[in-house]
Formats: sequence, structure tokens, C-alpha cells
Amino acid sequence: MSGRRNSLLKGTLILTAAGLISRTAGFFYKIFLSRSIGAEQIGIYQLTIPLYALALALCTAGIQSALSRLVAAAFARNKPRQALHTFVSGLLLALLLSLLASFLLYRSADFLGAYILKEMRCGPLLRLLSLSLPFACVHGCVTAYYLGKKQTGLPAAGQLLEQAVRIGVSLLCYSLVQEKGNTPTAALAAAGALAGELASCLFSLLLLYLEFGKYQYFLHRLTRPFRRMREILSLAFPLTLNHAMVTILHNTEAILIPGMLLASGLTREQSLSLYGTLTGMALPMLFFPSVVTNSAAAMLLPSVAEDQARGRASRIRDTIHSSIHYCLILGIFAGGSFFFLGPRIGAVLFNSWPAGHFLKFLAPLCPFLYLNSALSGILNGLGKTRFHLAENAVSLGLRILFVLLAVPRAGMPGYLAGLVLGELASAFLNLAYLRRLTHFQFHLPRCLLKPLAAFFLSWGLCLFFSRWLSALIPFSSLALLLLQLLLLCAFYLLFFPEEWKKYFCRNSTS
Repeated sequence: MSGRRNSLLKGTLILTAAGLISRTAGFFYKIFLSRSIGAEQIGIYQLTIPLYALALALCTAGIQSALSRLVAAAFARNKPRQALHTFVSGLLLALLLSLLASFLLYRSADFLGAYILKEMRCGPLLRLLSLSLPFACVHGCVTAYYLGKKQTGLPAAGQLLEQAVRIGVSLLCYSLVQEKGNTPTAALAAAGALAGELASCLFSLLLLYLEFGKYQYFLHRLTRPFRRMREILSLAFPLTLNHAMVTILHNTEAILIPGMLLASGLTREQSLSLYGTLTGMALPMLFFPSVVTNSAAAMLLPSVAEDQARGRASRIRDTIHSSIHYCLILGIFAGGSFFFLGPRIGAVLFNSWPAGHFLKFLAPLCPFLYLNSALSGILNGLGKTRFHLAENAVSLGLRILFVLLAVPRAGMPGYLAGLVLGELASAFLNLAYLRRLTHFQFHLPRCLLKPLAAFFLSWGLCLFFSRWLSALIPFSSLALLLLQLLLLCAFYLLFFPEEWKKYFCRNSTS
């Protein structure tokens, strides 16, 4: 039990560390984009992402999850060659699908930009992004293989490499455009994304070469590939359907928002700028702390699948309770921080008042947003993909309903309200279903009331000490913001000594 928890904790910490570094770099990258190409160009680029995400989901999303489960099961039975046979079969299947999707997306880019996204400038961006699909496929499948083995160091390194190359190429493109006296556009972000996926693909191929050598595995020894592909497809199809349906609903939402903002009285430029501010500045900031829960979700899927296969119901209940507990601790801290400091974050970091306003409005979303991330990993690990699809459909359906009915009347606040209600509905459905399925216990005082009390006390202490220090030392706006965040985090963590005690006890007995 202790070894398993430490393995899960170690894997989560490695992915979290890599995610934090990657997202911190990405955070400054977003600031660079907001100041170099502007909110309107960010909005145009963000319009293309859902279509690219749909193509990627159809090619690899379900296959990656299936590979992670099957590889974990094979290594649990000490059959590494079977795991490699399964992995290679799944990789070939995903690669064929991604090449087909890349061709179709490239050929139809202008049509999709003009008639689906209603923005001609999206066509060239879609063509650039379409070229990265096969590279993203290889990278994703190799990552799924190592997560199935519960080895997170190499996937984390690939994630960091991808982000570093993405940012470096974008900066290089910006410098070249500036030298020629041209105006930077969203094309530099798309070029960076393509270069990042290519670099991560090459890194993944190197890892495969080393992995095949370790187990003396050769491709010509692959046995019954079509049978294995059928097995992978039987697991991947409902997951792919889930991802595709969710992505289609996201696409519908993304396509509708600028049009509904136009109906509310804004101009096309204002609509794209506001959409770019929300999706390119505020939401990435809001999702920044979710790197912890996303890393946990990636590790929870194979771990919960293993516990289910071995009939360890009590461990699954413990996993659910711990996930809820830690997600609420993180979510309440992040939500409170964005509520009180959001306007200053928008003004200081993005030089954008709307970004800060969005952060403050969406702050109550954080606990449910991070909780849903972890619970999704548990549901997929339990194989409850149909429920996960239905729950996502309800959540996104609510959001689309608000886009259609509330945005033309109230503008962007109508969409923000739908976003909050959609996540609330998703969290309620996830918790109710898992409660009925596993009968886990939810301790309201420990999981909810204590973090709330801890945050408000920490905020009071933070204000007192930051004002005292500001009277002694003159701080710039950015330095004062960072000081308050550090003080708030330090005081908040002091209210949870039992979590630190558990962590050190697990490490000392491992």
C-alpha cells in the first residue's frame, strides 16, 4: 500500500513539476503574445484550436487512454513483450488515422475558415497546425506507453522540450518579422506549435529506440497486429466518441461566441478581441493551477484501473476521497486568490482590465474545475466512459444554451455565467455517480469548511504583513503582487500540517 501510494505520489509530483515549469513558461509566452500580436490575433488563433483539437481527438485521444490501460495491465502481469506488441499496434493505428486527418484538414483549411469559423484568416493557421497532427500522434502514444508503465520522467522531459521549442521558434519568427518591418500575426504562434510537436516527436522516437533495445524487441516480431488493433479499438471507441463529442460541443461553443457577441452590439474586432482576452489570457491563467490535478488524473487512470482489476474497492474509495480533499484545498486557494487579486493580475501581467474582470468573475469556478479534472481520471480508470460522455454533454449543453440565449442579451457576462453553471453541474453529477458506485465518504468539515476558513485567515494575515512590508520597502506593482501571492500561499499551507505529516511519513517508510 505504501509503495503504491509513493509510486502514485512520485509520478504525480514529476508530472506536476514538469507541468509547472511548462505552464510558467507558457504563461510568460501568453504575455508575450498579448503584447506582440494583440488580443484580436490571439482570438483568431484561438478560433482554430478547437478544430485542430477535434482532429487530434479523433485520431489519438481514445487510443492513448486504451494504450495506457492495456500497457499497465501487461506490465502488471510481467509481460513486457505483450505490452510492446500492443503499443506498436496502437501506434500504427493512430499514425494512419492522423495522416488521413492531416491531409483532410490541410485540403479543407480555407473552406473551414470561411464557412465554419467565419474568419478567412484562420485558413493559413489551420494548414500549419494540420502538419503537426502526425507528430502529436507519435508523442501522445509514447507518453501513454510510459504512463502505463508508471514512468513519468521521460514524458515530463518531452513536455518541457515541446514547450521550449514552441516558445523559441515563435520568438525567432517574431524577430525575423520585425527585422523585415512586417506586422506580427498569429502565424508565429502556429509555427511555434508545429515546431514544438516536431521536436517532441523526434524525442519520442529516440525513446522508442532505447526502449526496444532494452527489451530486445524488433518490429518484424510483431504478432497478430490486426487482432490487437481490434482490441484497442474496442476500448478506444467509446473514449474517442467521448472526446469527439466533447470537442464538437467545444467547437460549437467557440464558433458561436464571436457571432453572439456581434448580436449583443459589439463590432467584429471587439468580439474577437474580447474572445481572445478570455481564451488567450484569463482562462490559461485560471487553468494554471490545474497542472497539479491534470498530472494526478494522468496517474489515477492506470492506478484505478489496476485496483479495479484486482478488486480493491477500499483503495478506490480512498483514492476518491483523497482526490476530493486535495482538489478542494487547491481549488479554494486558487479561487480566493483570483477573486481578490484577479483585477491586479490582469492589469499588471496582461495590461488588460477585461482579463482581470474575467478572472474575478470566474474565481468561484476553480474548486469545481480542478475537482472535475481528477474525477474524470478516476471515471476513465473505472471504465465509465458512457457516463463521462453524458456528464460532459450536460455541462457543455448548458454552456451552449447560455451562449445562444444569454450572450446576445448580456454579452460576455452571459457566457461566463454559463461556464460557471456548466462546471457546477459536472461536479455534482460526477460526485453523485461515484458516491452511488463506490459509497465513498465525504467529510464536509475537513474537505470544504476547513480550507475556506484557512483561506480567509491567510488573506487577512497576508494583507497585514504586505502592508507592513510596503511601508518599510517601496515595491513595484509586480513585486507587490508576487509578495502577496507568496505570503498568502505560505500562510495557507501552515493550516494543513497533517498533509505535510502524511507526506513525510510516507517518504520515511518507503
